[in-house]
Amino acid sequence: MTQFAQPRRDKQVLSVTDLNRQARITIEEQFHQVWVLGELSNFAKPRSGHWYFTLKDDRAQVRCAMFTNRNRSVQLQPADGHLVIVRGRVSLYEGRGDFQIIVDHMEAAGEGALRQAFDRLKVKLSDEGLFDPERKHPLPTFPTHCAVVSSLTGAALKDVLAVWQRRFPSLRVTVIPSAVQGEAAEGQLLEAISAADALHPDVLLLTRGGGSLEDLWPFNLESVARALARCKAPTVSAIGHEIDTTICDYVADLRAPTPSVAAELITPNRDEVIATVMHHHANLRRSWRQLLAHLRLHVTNLKLQVASPRHILEQAAQTTDDVAQRMRLSMAHKIQLLVSQTNHFSQQLSNLGPQAQMAKASDRVAHQDEKLRSAMRRALHQHQETLRVTARMLENLSPLPTIARGYAISMSSSRTVLTSTSQVTTGQDIVTYLRDGAFNSTVTKVKPGEKL
Repeated sequence: MTQFAQPRRDKQVLSVTDLNRQARITIEEQFHQVWVLGELSNFAKPRSGHWYFTLKDDRAQVRCAMFTNRNRSVQLQPADGHLVIVRGRVSLYEGRGDFQIIVDHMEAAGEGALRQAFDRLKVKLSDEGLFDPERKHPLPTFPTHCAVVSSLTGAALKDVLAVWQRRFPSLRVTVIPSAVQGEAAEGQLLEAISAADALHPDVLLLTRGGGSLEDLWPFNLESVARALARCKAPTVSAIGHEIDTTICDYVADLRAPTPSVAAELITPNRDEVIATVMHHHANLRRSWRQLLAHLRLHVTNLKLQVASPRHILEQAAQTTDDVAQRMRLSMAHKIQLLVSQTNHFSQQLSNLGPQAQMAKASDRVAHQDEKLRSAMRRALHQHQETLRVTARMLENLSPLPTIARGYAISMSSSRTVLTSTSQVTTGQDIVTYLRDGAFNSTVTKVKPGEKL
């Protein structure tokens, strides 16, 4: 039977569990977050989806664990022998006392330096204001010409052209070919962007398909980003897939997640545009018909308010007849009254008997009769003269005598009297009224200022 020595009462004795726990706490407090470069080995992926592997170099190794909620965002397929950079917190697995790293990020080792350069350039250009929303240009609603900088053999260009052929086939497209990866890409991209902007297009599209960070690196170069920022035309960047982001995406006036989406953002949908135009056309025709009906009604009302010369003459003639009739009745009434008075006076004279008084009374009657007849003739002459003056005035107002002397009245098709050459245009149909009728004619030439 094994005998265990009793611990001394004056010393602190830890259990293995306590020791491992305190060691884990101490390690985690000391190494809150670390970046480690190493080679993958012993990579394992159980059914739980977690990753377990060893990170080593030529003199040491360390165990690592990367759980499912973290390894889903990794953009590489890890395998033994890959050189990677991991970020995580240092810890201790208490159950076995294993020193380990709990990894929350992993990338290929080659991307590490590129990522740092990317972050430095992003901060630099952002501080200069190249990413500010105030300097970005809006895209035109209906572009007519788009310049595309891309590889001729890439799928991105085919996708873009297919979308435009379907949505907006009237768009004029100029493709400026360029390498989009490799050592020659920088120089060709600078030349292509400059050439595309020199065409003064409505929109400039810079696009390529997806790839690794190294493949997309030409679009993270400062020279390419500044060339894109100098463009006078609105620029659209569609580099890689939705998860890929480059410096050119921040500099461009608009960033699209994919080339196809960029094509849709640049152009409207032809069917929607046609439907909108037809809707506005229908509204315009309806408004025009309503306005035309209103104007026709207004013209009709004006015609009713303006009397024709013939109507004025007829009214004046009827008024003259009424006045003459009243005068005749008045004269007859006065004559009848005078005759009645004369008979009365004659009867009185006859009753008085003296012939002298009868003679004098007869003379007075004859004198009054002559006076009355003179007054009646003067009144009739005055009314006749007034009638003649009124008839002459009406005749002067009437266009009929003027037409009878060889003149004519011309009207437009809307029955507006033409008084100036400014109302007449070549090819206009007009109606001309003469003394005995009218005829239609078409204006072949207008001669402003010409006299008879």
